[in-house]
Amino acid sequence: MYSTVKMLHSYWAYLVLFMMLVATFNALYKTLAKKEYEARDFRFSLFTLIVSHIHLLIGIVLWFASDYFAEMSMGEIMKNATMRSNVVEHPLTMIIAVILITIGYSKHKKKLTSEKKLKTIAIFYTLALILVLAKIPWKAWLNL
Repeated sequence: MYSTVKMLHSYWAYLVLFMMLVATFNALYKTLAKKEYEARDFRFSLFTLIVSHIHLLIGIVLWFASDYFAEMSMGEIMKNATMRSNVVEHPLTMIIAVILITIGYSKHKKKLTSEKKLKTIAIFYTLALILVLAKIPWKAWLNL
C-alpha cells in the first residue's frame, strides 16, 4: 500500500504543479494587463484548489503510512537533514501552501471588481507556488 500511495503522491504532484503554474501566471498576467475576470479564471483557481487539497490528503495518508517513526525517534529525525526535510519541513511547507491557496480562493470570491479578484489570486497563489517550488524534493522527484 505504501508504494502505491507514494507513486500516486508523486504523479499527482505534476498535476498540482501544472495547475498552480497555470492559475498563478494567468492571474499575474491578467492583473498586470488589467484584463477582466472571467469564468475561466474562476475554473483555474477552483481546479487548483481541488487538486492541491487532494494532493494534501494523499500526502497525509503517505505520512501516516510511512515507517519513519518505527525506525527513528523524532530526535534522530531532526538531526538528519534529509529525514527532517522529508518528515517535517516538506509536509509543513505544503500544508502552509495549501492554506494560502485556500485563503486566496476564499478571499477572491468576496471581491467585487475584476482587478481585486485577480490581484488576490495572484498574491496568494504566487506565495503558495514559491513555497511549493522551494520544498519539492527535486533530487528524488527528478531522479537525480
